Amino acid sequence: MGPDTTSALEDPFTWFAVIKGPEQSPFEGGTFRLKIQIPEEYPHVPPKVEFLTPLYHPNISSNGDICLDILEPAQWNECLTIQKVVLSVVSLMTDANPNDPLCPDIGKLYLRDRKKYDAIATEWTFKHAK
Repeated sequence: MGPDTTSALEDPFTWFAVIKGPEQSPFEGGTFRLKIQIPEEYPHVPPKVEFLTPLYHPNISSNGDICLDILEPAQWNECLTIQKVVLSVVSLMTDANPNDPLCPDIGKLYLRDRKKYDAIATEWTFKHAK
């Protein structure tokens, strides 16, 4: 079995989530997969969350890494649950932070030409998340 099909019985520290693209966003209608790796030190240490489904976003890299402050050890709060982390990731999809982008070119386009950014993000959604 590959890493994408690992069950909770095989590895209770690796979870997978499926989220729907938020309404009224370029990701609407898409289905996106996340991989959540929970460290043994959780909840004292944040989980590692990555997108398995490609998406066009200034804060999400081509390999699925997510730039989200609450996932950084210095910003992590032990009160955050996995559910709240996933909700924050969904929120990031609609409320990008182009001023602190993981992908500078996408961040610049987001700021310079939001209509073009939305069109490309929608195209990626139909290509990868349907």
